[in-house]
Amino acid sequence: MNENTKRLHDQGQSLWVDNITRAMLDDGTLEGYIKDLSVTGLTSNPTIFQKAISAGRDYDQQIAELAADETDPEQIFFELAMADLRRAADLFKETHARTDNVDGFVSLEVSPLLADDAEATIHQALDLYSRIQRENVFIKIPGTAAGLTAIEEVIYQGVPVNVTLLFDKDQYLAAADAYLKGVERRIEAGLNPAVGSVASLFLSRWDAAVIDTVSPELRAKLGIAVGQQAYAAYRELIASDRSQRLANEGARTQRLLMASTGTKDPEASDVLYIEALGAPNTVNTMPEPALLAYADHGVTGDPIAPDGGDAGSVLSEYAAAGFDVDELAARLQSEGKDSFAGSWHDLIGAIKEQIPG
Repeated sequence: MNENTKRLHDQGQSLWVDNITRAMLDDGTLEGYIKDLSVTGLTSNPTIFQKAISAGRDYDQQIAELAADETDPEQIFFELAMADLRRAADLFKETHARTDNVDGFVSLEVSPLLADDAEATIHQALDLYSRIQRENVFIKIPGTAAGLTAIEEVIYQGVPVNVTLLFDKDQYLAAADAYLKGVERRIEAGLNPAVGSVASLFLSRWDAAVIDTVSPELRAKLGIAVGQQAYAAYRELIASDRSQRLANEGARTQRLLMASTGTKDPEASDVLYIEALGAPNTVNTMPEPALLAYADHGVTGDPIAPDGGDAGSVLSEYAAAGFDVDELAARLQSEGKDSFAGSWHDLIGAIKEQIPG
């Protein structure tokens, strides 16, 4: 067992890997991460699958078999993804049971093209969850305006949700409110309120967005401050009367998830966000290079202060330097939505190219 990742896990943070390929399932890589690096979950997104399907020939045979009966490349993709994610979910089955269904999840995302269509998102989320036939699967839904409507309904329907594309405290709190509303509706209807969820906060894109204009003194500090501020809001929310009332009814905590934790600044540490944002009862989903870097030389320090530490002063420094953090959060979410849509088009195009005939 790697001591660096074990220390972070023992501090109370779940370590997930932000990648899936058929090769890492076939060659035992993922199984090794679970055994040796304290990995207890996995996330995926359209970009990850686009790279996996385009990188080699691992999916060619299944694409050909599926194409014999299915002409829609989007449905072919979902079958490919679900085949991989079922295998991954089975590897995390023991973790899921041991943690009383808190951990051990994998994630499957609805089409990014539905980000502004609540009804279509709801329909696809329910459909995918029923088809994948594994209880330890999160359906990923973006925290857009339409996504929030979908999140409330999908949670009410009893489907676990990973809220994606969140960039700041306010977007996180909106997603948390949608989750809580869905749980409250379940309680009112006499349904089991224990529906799992995480809220994924994207971090490294903040610093990438300002890298060309920020002063050296403020470089590579924005993402961490945003993460700390959101964590303070998270701690306040889960201690609130509203959350405690729901907990008394048997509801789960929607855990805050630190996402986009691979460093994009070539001058910054490759474990920058992982070292700075450890905290109990949270998740960090790491790209493989970041996970392996942390296993090699990561240092587990003190967890994030419950009040967010110096996040407020750092964000004030950015504001004084002319950065409108609220405007940037909205822009990053919009750009993230467009980026995932672009990856989706590339993904579907790659599948079309491999369909025989």
